[in-house]
Amino acid sequence: MWSGPRNLSTAMLYSFAARGDCAVWDEPFYAAYLQATNLPHPMAAEVIAAGEPDPQKVATLCTQNPPLQSLFYQKHMTLHMIPAFDRGFLKDLTNAFLIRHPARVIASYAQKRESPTLADLGFTQQTELFDQVAQMTGAAPPVVDSADIRANPKATLFRLCTRLNIPYTDRMLTWPPGPKPFDGVWAPHWYNAVHASTGLGDPEGPLPTLTPELQRLCDQAMPHYDRLRKFI
Repeated sequence: MWSGPRNLSTAMLYSFAARGDCAVWDEPFYAAYLQATNLPHPMAAEVIAAGEPDPQKVATLCTQNPPLQSLFYQKHMTLHMIPAFDRGFLKDLTNAFLIRHPARVIASYAQKRESPTLADLGFTQQTELFDQVAQMTGAAPPVVDSADIRANPKATLFRLCTRLNIPYTDRMLTWPPGPKPFDGVWAPHWYNAVHASTGLGDPEGPLPTLTPELQRLCDQAMPHYDRLRKFI
């Protein structure tokens, strides 16, 4: 599942983990991304130390079947797939794309990390990866919007599972509160809200009001969101 940050992506990770037949992996390329870019992310040193900084090793692990489980859900951040990383492994995965309205993404991200840029949010990388997967497979991959998940979790997850050719189960709708053993080491900085959750939640309210600077960023991201929204 390819998304940007603050996209309901961790909640979706929890949803698939709750199935009972699915291994999960939280942001496999995060350590490799930080090692390669040296960007000042929160807890960067801890992320690199705890993860696999070699992107080729990560890619190989992504294509291997997990022990004791029939499914393997990987929560990927589109911004982590920098041009230096070989994307050939994508052809060996079933890829799907999780989108969210840029205003919501930006408002949430700015609370955790100041002065975000378009590259930090993953929108341009998401459309690029979408096009690459479509070219590899000859078909548009599944796209799901976090707004639809929040508004009608059961129906939206049922449609997604149908597109992925896997059975749907109501176990995907809820999980226990608190940290999870499969959380990334960065969870203390980013996951306070999802740790308080027990499911996919209620429909979202009105779009947040952004500062002029953040609104300009939103305007840059909107064409990418609108384009992928058409494939739902």
